[in-house]
Amino acid sequence: MPGSEQQGIRALGGWLRGPWKKPSVLPGFGPTLGYTIFYLSLVVLIPLAALLWRPAELGLSGMIAEVTAPRVLAALRLSFGTALIAACINAVFGLIVAWVLVRYDFPFKRIIDAAVDLPFALPTAVAGIALTALYAPNGWIGQLLEPWGLKVAFTPLGIAVALTFIGLPFVVRTVEPVLQDLDNEIEEAAASLGATRLQTFTRVLLPAILPALLTGFALSFARAVGEYGSVIFIAGNMPMKSEIAPLLIVIKLEQFNYAGAAAIAVVMLSASFAMLLVINIIQRWAQRWGQ
Repeated sequence: MPGSEQQGIRALGGWLRGPWKKPSVLPGFGPTLGYTIFYLSLVVLIPLAALLWRPAELGLSGMIAEVTAPRVLAALRLSFGTALIAACINAVFGLIVAWVLVRYDFPFKRIIDAAVDLPFALPTAVAGIALTALYAPNGWIGQLLEPWGLKVAFTPLGIAVALTFIGLPFVVRTVEPVLQDLDNEIEEAAASLGATRLQTFTRVLLPAILPALLTGFALSFARAVGEYGSVIFIAGNMPMKSEIAPLLIVIKLEQFNYAGAAAIAVVMLSASFAMLLVINIIQRWAQRWGQ
């Protein structure tokens, strides 16, 4: 009987604890969970709630009129379009850079590896000025492209260049740990079984790399959508042509149109959440495919 009573007490304790709380050797689940909820509410949830509440001053019709203005739609298309292009470029070339840094030894490797992190450490305004100086018609690279009729600075192409610059480290640093965990023996085994190099990459390496690559793509895209400092110098900021949505929000704030600025921000937030949700769904599918 005493043994059965102890078993009943343990079962009751497990039922009270619930399936959502896993047993742990270290105590403190309650305080740490409360701190987590409090911190997330203070830093993330409350500001987002305030952002969603502010456009209510305009009413539904006023908010729709604000975000469907031709200038706003052009800025949103430019911001999301160039961010998507830059993230795709970074996904391809970031994977190549990570592969070279992990799989090969060459002179000045540490310097190149440290240079990848420059967009993290460099102030965005400094990056924008440097890119403008390079790609302006009288810049080092711009004057070489001028005879070919290619203009980078003060065009949407310049925005894509700036967003590619600031988003590259996200892909490289996300893919690198996965590549480091992959043994060369996997490739040798695939080659010994008769697989070509393309088959080894697509059927052996890519399933293992793809979830991390999609994560880096999502981080690069999210950073590019809201980028401001490095873009305004090289964009030209021409309405309907090279004006990004974050700049339009700043213009609305300078005009004391806080509700209009919040309305544009809500649209950007909703679109970013939707795209990140799609990317996460694809990432989970990629993980199952890899397994």
